[in-house]
Amino acid sequence: MKLALIRRQFSATGGAELYVQRLLAALTAAGHETHLFAEKWQGQAQGVQFHSVNVHGSRAERPLHFAEAVSAELQHQRFDCVFSLERTVRQDVYRAGDGLHRVWLERRRQFAPWWKRPFVGLGAFHRNMLELEARTFDPQNTGRIIVNSEMVRDEIAQHFPGFPQERVHTIRNGVETRRFTSVSKAKARKRFGLEENDFVLVFVGSGWERKGLPWLLKFMAGRGDDPHLRLLVVTRDRMRGKIPPNVILTGPMPDVEAAYAAADVLTFLPIYEPCSNVVSEALATGTPVITTSFNGASELIDSGINGHVLHDPRDLATLGMCVNHWRARGNAGPVKTRMPLDLEVNVMLTLQVLELSVRGA
Repeated sequence: MKLALIRRQFSATGGAELYVQRLLAALTAAGHETHLFAEKWQGQAQGVQFHSVNVHGSRAERPLHFAEAVSAELQHQRFDCVFSLERTVRQDVYRAGDGLHRVWLERRRQFAPWWKRPFVGLGAFHRNMLELEARTFDPQNTGRIIVNSEMVRDEIAQHFPGFPQERVHTIRNGVETRRFTSVSKAKARKRFGLEENDFVLVFVGSGWERKGLPWLLKFMAGRGDDPHLRLLVVTRDRMRGKIPPNVILTGPMPDVEAAYAAADVLTFLPIYEPCSNVVSEALATGTPVITTSFNGASELIDSGINGHVLHDPRDLATLGMCVNHWRARGNAGPVKTRMPLDLEVNVMLTLQVLELSVRGA
């Protein structure tokens, strides 16, 4: 097959791009001719033909300009399948890894201070994203859609009822499971200056507002009288306000598996996440997860077995009860997860959808 993949910015080292790297490698190894259309890329992908898509304009204009430029580029060649990982004009398969922009705006309004709500979603950037999203989810423009959670599947059914549900495929995110099971807990805790009897929460992610870090910091500020409760924060975000003394800032970490190994629970309270990779990463280490129902990855959680799901990220009282549950559990060993987490499963299922599209089934 001659395949075109679309990814606006491709990085051979970024964690979010690992899926694209593995998929490209699998396609090439299977003998397929692979082409990657991108505005920017870093590193090399052996056997892949890169196509630079140059776009100009403001932040508001660039996504739309990129989509239209890629569409024009694709007119010059014939491909058996066009697979887009961006909101673009026309494709055979679209992976909705970013969820729905309109739902993200709904969540922002829901959790914003009252005085900010009328202003959420205003501006050319959001108008362009909503227009582009509507074009992407038009069944005349897209053959099949891959989603990474049932949550996103339901959102598509609600907001784009004209798109046939039988052409939507749920394929959950995968991670390199071996990477997250090879770190010594004792060494990791020593690295962060943690004591043996410390109970350690961990937060991993960037995006201060969307991923709920302010509520976690508020929770920790209220636990200042608990000398052995600690929070590791792995983020590249610039922190705002006063940081409680029981919070350890690591900055960005290329070996984030060490943070999971050092922790007892991942606490991740987003207001909107289609399917967060950090949940799969933590579960791969056997670390329980406390997250929210606004995270598609909450579908991996069996309450009390491998984590808990909050219905409101601001509910710090329930968060405290969940933390106490896992603290009382003691050193009972790694938790188990009933769904597969391995990245190879994700790649295999994605290939099946691409082949289905090519056959026109």
